[in-house]
Amino acid sequence: MMQRAFQQVDVFTETPYLGNPLAVVLDGSGLSTEAMQQFTDWTNLSECTFVLPPTAEAQAAGADYRVRIFCPGRELPFAGHPTLGTCHAWLKAGGQARGEHVVQECGVGLVRIRRDGARLAFAAPPLRRSGPLDDADVAVIARGLGLSREDIVAHSWCENGPPWRGVMLRTAAQVLAVRPNAAVLAGLDVGVVGPQPTGSDTAFEVRAFFHTHETLSEDPVTGSLNAAVAQWLIGAGLAPDRYVAAQGTAMGRAGRVHIERDAGGTIWVGGASVTCISGQVTV
Repeated sequence: MMQRAFQQVDVFTETPYLGNPLAVVLDGSGLSTEAMQQFTDWTNLSECTFVLPPTAEAQAAGADYRVRIFCPGRELPFAGHPTLGTCHAWLKAGGQARGEHVVQECGVGLVRIRRDGARLAFAAPPLRRSGPLDDADVAVIARGLGLSREDIVAHSWCENGPPWRGVMLRTAAQVLAVRPNAAVLAGLDVGVVGPQPTGSDTAFEVRAFFHTHETLSEDPVTGSLNAAVAQWLIGAGLAPDRYVAAQGTAMGRAGRVHIERDAGGTIWVGGASVTCISGQVTV
């Protein structure tokens, strides 16, 4: 075991403790998968990341660093708030991009990250699965959320690493009123979105429910889900090319996710990050 540089970052917020926390071990060299998973489980956070040098192939393609992303019980090929939080920590620790964007290597390949004023934003990776959900899945999700089938006005696969199933409700108020049934939703990772009233400072309210160690949890603010939802909603004409989503309200958080589709069609998912803890950990 050795001392390693460490930061705990709050993502998708400008105010500490109102976003989604992330543990970042800035030097994961020499650690086994089992050691990374053990440390992640110990932190009791939704995700922990370990920064490594890029592989030779990825470095040749422009990667600045490699990251391995873990949640309780498993490794993830991609996740949004760990991508932004890790980049924030890497830059704060002195990392410098070789090109116009920071380029992160992770399980889904190379992900570009740009500076967007005081925020960072990642280019949404391609969807691994899209299109409408099966009717049987929609019925189960409705029952698991305590809704009638008619309350779900649109739905889609939103898989870009995590296998999100997305459903859209009529209003943000309905989203906030959802009380999920863990037994009914067993094995499903579900994203719920609903439009805010006209004149609100955000366009949508988002909630994310996922399973860890066979327990249903709610994520405070979810970059991967918001990336996939943006690809779905903008592509279907259900959202404008630029909007802000709120997430975490039901948990006492105030996450803000900034979405923009640029002229080339790339969807960027951005947010602020703040460092809450900086020091050394023994891993």
